[in-house]
Amino acid sequence: MSFGTILIANRGEIACRVIRTARALGYRTVAVFSDADADALHVRQADAAVHIGASPAAESYLNAVAIVEAARRSGADAIHPGYGFLSENATFAQACLDAGLVFIGPPPEAMRAMGDKAQAKRRMHDAGVPCAPGYLGDAQDEATLRTEALKLGFPLLVKAVAGGGGRGMRLVRAEAELDEALAGARREARSAFRDDALMLERLIEHGRHIEIQVFADVQGHVIHLGERDCSAQRRRQKVIEESPSPVVSPALREAMGRDAVAAARAVGYVGAGTVEFIVDQSGRHFFLEMNTRLQVEHPVTECVTGLDLVEWQLRIAAGEPLPLTQEQVAMRGHAIEVRLYAEDPYQGFAPQTGTVLHWRPEAALQPGLRIDHGITEGSVVSPFYDAMVAKLIAHGRDRDDAIRRLRAALAATPLLGLRNNARFLRDLLDHPTFRRGETTTAWLDEAQARGDALYAAPEPGEEDWCLAAAAFALREGAPWRPDSVAAYGLTLACGERSEALRVRAGEAGRVQVTLTGTTHSLRLLDAAPDSLRYDWQGVQLLRIARWQADALHLAHEGHAFVFSEPSPLPRSADARDPRRALAPVAGVVAKLAVKEGDAVAAGQPLACIEAMKMEMWVTAAAAGRVLRVTVGEGAQVAAQSLLVELEIV
Repeated sequence: MSFGTILIANRGEIACRVIRTARALGYRTVAVFSDADADALHVRQADAAVHIGASPAAESYLNAVAIVEAARRSGADAIHPGYGFLSENATFAQACLDAGLVFIGPPPEAMRAMGDKAQAKRRMHDAGVPCAPGYLGDAQDEATLRTEALKLGFPLLVKAVAGGGGRGMRLVRAEAELDEALAGARREARSAFRDDALMLERLIEHGRHIEIQVFADVQGHVIHLGERDCSAQRRRQKVIEESPSPVVSPALREAMGRDAVAAARAVGYVGAGTVEFIVDQSGRHFFLEMNTRLQVEHPVTECVTGLDLVEWQLRIAAGEPLPLTQEQVAMRGHAIEVRLYAEDPYQGFAPQTGTVLHWRPEAALQPGLRIDHGITEGSVVSPFYDAMVAKLIAHGRDRDDAIRRLRAALAATPLLGLRNNARFLRDLLDHPTFRRGETTTAWLDEAQARGDALYAAPEPGEEDWCLAAAAFALREGAPWRPDSVAAYGLTLACGERSEALRVRAGEAGRVQVTLTGTTHSLRLLDAAPDSLRYDWQGVQLLRIARWQADALHLAHEGHAFVFSEPSPLPRSADARDPRRALAPVAGVVAKLAVKEGDAVAAGQPLACIEAMKMEMWVTAAAAGRVLRVTVGEGAQVAAQSLLVELEIV
């Protein structure tokens, strides 16, 4: 099982992560890339790179034939699949082996056993691992699924048998929601996994999502590396992960670890894997699934154990035994990871695309802080892949120490140029429920439904408005006026809000700004290309700031406020035209719900757009009749492109 060159069959931060460890161990690395990723960071960091297809994942990162051929052309003799894409595809793993390549992952047989979620649960029953009640049958007709759902009762989960990462999963709280949940889960499963088989699982309400990291070698040794708490989720997608869990006792850790090891042994597992459990309010744990790959959240385990899990993967793939016994595994301190997404948490977590204007993670690096990412300034975040662009991980002596370090890191590493969830993450870390360690898998969604302040979009304060006004007034090319000149008007807009300010720009960076009747004085000390240093009320401060054409991006506690001078001319495009149903983001048309000639009611679904692992329904703004459908299912569309044209009645 000797190898010297590793092809990473993935992209983004995980490709960069694998390259880092592989290079440290002396391996040559090969990246693969699509059209959209031609200049991506992982391509630049690898020793060699091979183009494998067009931008859509189905034509590149999911193209097993192209990836194996890339390995042949580049001289690679091993393949690391990362996570997502083909990482849990047993057919791909077998194709690698058949081509004489070392697959850095479990045997195809183990992947098949755990990849079929229904079959995996049957095996767990046989192995004595506790499982939640559900339907695991082969019959997939709608009548059978409906009958079994009614037997189980509500709430329940509809899950893709081949699923993972929250894809192909729907929560059903009442019978009336069942049909759409089945249809939606099938559609997403077919798109993501090319397999639309479903299973049903009784929902354990207000449970904790706890997973156990396991490792096994070819000699038959299996151990676990403790737990990760992934309960902070929205729509079944993980947001924050931490280790150790604030609710897992030593006895529960031992029991879950024992069952996780039994699960791995039951399928002849080799390599890194994660056994996921749901823990109910009484402390009982139930098997959910096994992810036969490295997890997004593996860094928190690395932090508390001091181990490099990718190094372990490579050594085990080379035939080496596990470097530690179970008794030698020690956990120290506390680690927390947050996922930085290109999405707008204040607009239903709508995915965002665009160009990265500012991203300087190295400026925030301190002992106990780690940032895994795959972007650089100038990178284009496209609609073709997952919206996660980076992970920030903090390790501290205890949980409070880790939270404090992570909050500081989010403020010090703003991502400018496109909306993201950094401020949401910072506020979530501060939320009393999270601070008390009481988050459950349903808590974030319930908090959103009840209008928790966590979901209120940040508003610029007086200091933000005044600093922005000073930056506009003193920007190179702006007209300078001596102190003797009366203050002049300056209107600035930020989001949906605009303010009419009075500005007096003096010498040496001194500016007076009148906002809502109150005059404030500040002095702009230095205006660098990426920051503003200023004196506000006798205190000198530094803010990260970037100009993009005539717009000022101003960072504040992880959030980016974008200020601009609105045009004095009216813009007809500002008002939504109810006759035109537009794509909210760039993506793929997953479903068309109407055809030409159909009568529609206000709020009726028209089309579903899938982008960055998320489905968004476009609805009719008013009652009318469909005049024209401009796209077909499966079509790639740009943001704001016309989908359906209506005649309003």
